[in-house]
Amino acid sequence: MKAIIGASQISDSKSPSSVQIDLVVSARISELSLAAGALVCVPICEETISLAKQEIARAAQIGDLLEIRLDYLNDFTLAEISELVGCAHELDKPLILTFRPKEQGGHRALEPERRLQFWKEANEVFKREFFDIELDLLRNSESIPELDWNRVICSHHDFDGVPSNLSQIYEAMVQTPARFVKIAVSAHDAIDCLPIFELLGRAESEGRLLIAIAMGQAGLMTRVLGPARGSYLTYGSSDDSRSTAPGQLSAVKLRDLYRISRLTRDSRVMGLVGSPVAHSISPDVHNAAFEATGVNAVYLPLEVRDLAGFMKRMAHPRSRELDWNLAGLSITAPHKSTVLEFLDWIHPAAREIGAVNTVVIDGESLRGYNTDAIAVLNPVIEMMGSLSDARCAVIGAGGAAKAALWSLKNEGAKTTVFARDNQKGRTLASAFDAHFQTLAGSSFNDFDLVINATPLGTHGTFATETVATSHQLQGARLAYDLVYNPSETLFMREARAAGCETIGGLSMLVLQGVEQFKLWTGLEAPVDVMRGAAEKALKSS
Repeated sequence: MKAIIGASQISDSKSPSSVQIDLVVSARISELSLAAGALVCVPICEETISLAKQEIARAAQIGDLLEIRLDYLNDFTLAEISELVGCAHELDKPLILTFRPKEQGGHRALEPERRLQFWKEANEVFKREFFDIELDLLRNSESIPELDWNRVICSHHDFDGVPSNLSQIYEAMVQTPARFVKIAVSAHDAIDCLPIFELLGRAESEGRLLIAIAMGQAGLMTRVLGPARGSYLTYGSSDDSRSTAPGQLSAVKLRDLYRISRLTRDSRVMGLVGSPVAHSISPDVHNAAFEATGVNAVYLPLEVRDLAGFMKRMAHPRSRELDWNLAGLSITAPHKSTVLEFLDWIHPAAREIGAVNTVVIDGESLRGYNTDAIAVLNPVIEMMGSLSDARCAVIGAGGAAKAALWSLKNEGAKTTVFARDNQKGRTLASAFDAHFQTLAGSSFNDFDLVINATPLGTHGTFATETVATSHQLQGARLAYDLVYNPSETLFMREARAAGCETIGGLSMLVLQGVEQFKLWTGLEAPVDVMRGAAEKALKSS
């Protein structure tokens, strides 16, 4: 890194616009408040000054504040940082300067002495900017005695999980003179967000300005709901490829998809409970429906591994630890069957099926439904007509397979279950008066319909897998994949190679979502809006 030159060496080289303290703008920066709605800060993480300038211009169009991550720059002087600061000033954007060490999530190793020297010199030059300084440097506030503490963010990051001493860390941070406190921990399950929301409540009651985030996919709800619950701001990348922390959304998604500027504590919350859920486009579908109908609600992906813990501590009105307006849940793999034990009432059809994909919070009770069963055969019947006596194969033994088998039985089809787990497969087949065959080495040449009711082929870990090859599918009439993302799975390509007609899972996704929307809101669903949102999301995924 280039030697940082002192303030006296650059004072004559800077333009008045980049050094003069504009009292009006300075006051606006220091008094940014939640009254104006959720504040989104866009980080600038570039390796060169020229690229950082370009990114500032782009980020300024979507962010309320900008953060320059100096630890990403390969080389810089204070004079060059002044140029970046000047760019932000010209665009009238408040700015956070961050020089984060690797152990706190920074881009490179930085010795404490090196960081301390930087902040002492930066303090002489930059008079309008926020400084994000880690707790380890600020424990002794005398280390940088001349700081304007009204512009200092005392931060702490934990990329391993939620520390057991989180409360003590918070207490140490608020004992510094910094006006703002920022805490970011890592969430591995949705229930890991509870300590973050608890801290936000505590800070609000104490009149402190806190930025609190749970990182990772499981922490997404803190990024979306945090500002409405007292978090001073949230962070959003300039696009999906420029995330600077695990689970960070783009600023555009925060604004347009989750509509965080309109969310309040009273906003209803719906969410998708499962693991994994990152691939799901259900947030696109349901949030578009809420927007189109004017419903004050938001739909979130909720990464849940510990279903019992989530249902008790976050979902059930009689035991949950979070005071939020949770109104409904979608349930996906692997929880569609196990969720039944946590419900107060189950629709008779869902009980027959043995799987629930929709939960409605009604007063102090949880009510379970299965909208998969309503939706699953619609696209098949449109193509094939009556399924009475049709020979149908269902591959899988989970919740989606149960819904398909129940619907096929009601249509009078002759069904066979194929599964890798012989015991589960036989038990499932017996429950729905179906035959059973092991999946290994099977052939589907005698079937009118072959349904993939497993997650194999789903975008991500399973994308390169298929439950059946073209050789196995030779002679089958129609192959139906309940996986919708990607829109064309390997199973569908294999089926077409075998000469089969194919159907993807998008229609089912939309139709079951339509039924969920009706259950949650009591309103007619905007079907065309939901289908359009699903198609758009798949194209961009």
